[in-house]
Amino acid sequence: MYLDKVYNKRKFKVSKEGVAGFSLAFIPVLGFCLFGLIPMVLAIAMAFMYIDGYNFNGSSFVGFDNFKNVLSDKLFWQSIGNTFYMSVSTFINILLALLIAFLLTKKIKGKKVFRTIYFIPYVCSVVAVTLMWQWIFNYRFGIINHLIRLAGGQAVDWWGSSELFIPVLILMGVWSGTGYGIILYSAALTNVSTSLYEAAKVDGASSFKSFLHITVPAISPTTFYLLITGLIGALQEFARPQILAPNGGPGDAGVTVVFYLYRRAFSYAEMGPASATAWLLAIIILGFTVINFALSKLWVSYDS
Repeated sequence: MYLDKVYNKRKFKVSKEGVAGFSLAFIPVLGFCLFGLIPMVLAIAMAFMYIDGYNFNGSSFVGFDNFKNVLSDKLFWQSIGNTFYMSVSTFINILLALLIAFLLTKKIKGKKVFRTIYFIPYVCSVVAVTLMWQWIFNYRFGIINHLIRLAGGQAVDWWGSSELFIPVLILMGVWSGTGYGIILYSAALTNVSTSLYEAAKVDGASSFKSFLHITVPAISPTTFYLLITGLIGALQEFARPQILAPNGGPGDAGVTVVFYLYRRAFSYAEMGPASATAWLLAIIILGFTVINFALSKLWVSYDS
C-alpha cells in the first residue's frame, strides 16, 4: 500500500514536469508555426497563383507563370548583380577583421578599448547608421565634399551616381560589420596553441609563414562561420539601400533582390511574382550555402 502511494506521487510529479516542459516547448513551436511555417506554405501557394491585391478573392492557379515573369524581368537580374556587388563587403570585413584581431593580440595598451570602439558600429541601429552616412556623403552639406572643396576639388554627387552608389554602401558595410569579426577572431586567436609557434620558430619559420601555416588553418572554422553568415546576410540586403533611395537609387543601383521583392509586393501589389522572387532567392542562398559547405572540406580544419 505504501509503495503504491509512493509510485502514484512519482507518477504525478513526472506528469507535472512533463506538462510544464511541453508548455515551455510549445511557445516557440507555436511562434514558428504562426510566423514561419504558415507564411512559408502560403508563399509556396502564392508563387503558383495569380492574386489580385492582398487576398485570395478571384485568385487562380497559373503554374510557373510568376517565375517566368520574374526571370524575364531585366530589373530582377540587375538586382542580383547589385546584391552580389554589395556582398564584396563581406570578404573585406573578413580580411580586415583578421588583420586587426591579429594586431590586437600583440602587446598593445588599451586593447579592450580598441575592441569596444570597433564593435560599437555593429550594435548600432541600422537606420541611424545609414542616416549618418547619408549626411556624411551629402552633396551640399556632407563632410566628405566639404573636405574635397577645401582641397580645391569639385563636390561629388555620391548618392546620385550609379557608379558610386554601391561602393559607398560597401564602405558602410565594412565600417559597421568589421567589429563583429574582430571579436570572433580575437577569441579564436587566443585558442591557438603557443607550442605550435614555438616549434615553428625552432624550425626557422618566419612570422609570415607561421601565420600562414599555423594561424590561418587554426582559425579556419571561424572564417568559415563568418563567410557563411556574412554571405547569407549580404544576399538579404534591404534596409540600407531602401532607406537611402526608396525609389531604387540612380539607375536602380540600390535595388537588391529583397528590395525588388518588396517593391513588387507592396508597391505594385503583385504577391504572386513577389512570392516567386522569394523562393528564387531562397534557392540562391541554399545553393551558395551547399557549395560553401562542400568546399569547406578542402580548407577548413577542425583540429585544435
